[in-house]
Amino acid sequence: MTTTPGTAQTASTATAPPAAGPTAERLGKLRELAQTDPRRAQERTWAWIQELGDARDASGLEELFALGTAPRGLDGPTEGILVVPFIQRIVDRFASLLTGFWMPWQGKSFDAAANKGVNRLTNSARWPSKLLWPRYSTKEAPDGRLAFDFETAVEPGRIEPAVDVLKIDYEPVTENPGLVIRSIRDELVELVPDTYLGRILYNRGEGYSNIGYFALKQPAG
Repeated sequence: MTTTPGTAQTASTATAPPAAGPTAERLGKLRELAQTDPRRAQERTWAWIQELGDARDASGLEELFALGTAPRGLDGPTEGILVVPFIQRIVDRFASLLTGFWMPWQGKSFDAAANKGVNRLTNSARWPSKLLWPRYSTKEAPDGRLAFDFETAVEPGRIEPAVDVLKIDYEPVTENPGLVIRSIRDELVELVPDTYLGRILYNRGEGYSNIGYFALKQPAG
């Protein structure tokens, strides 16, 4: 979804503070592997994220997220997946079933110099989004549609674990729909170079709560 290989991303993961426990040990080994075989390290990290999502392992995802580092210089398009929603059990089951058959979200694209970005959607998202937000229009792109611009900044996360994150904020963009979208704040950390875990925070008016996880990646190496 490209940061220059071997620069800011590699440095951020390499200097992550040590932590005890099997999750930290496993991630540490993947980071070591990334120094010699970044593609395999990415594949194994991506599979690990998916395993945690399939198991709906909220504590495992939170622990892994806490070991991440704030991405700096993330630029260009990324490929994304919804790892798992945590809203309400019935809603989550429906969302998981629906996304198994139709997932219009493809990832995000970042503009590091401007500290902003946009979501990448399939063409099939055009008319459903029009039904939900009649006054909002998605934009054409070579590989689908673009929608829901955001601003980025590195800062402490809003909820525990309060690690430094790349904030992905939809609220300041006045063109975004007021319904749902501007209440969302995504937070992103890097696990191994070019591989990221994100959490979806939603502001219900009394502060943010975690309603799910997503993952992003760019070509490794």
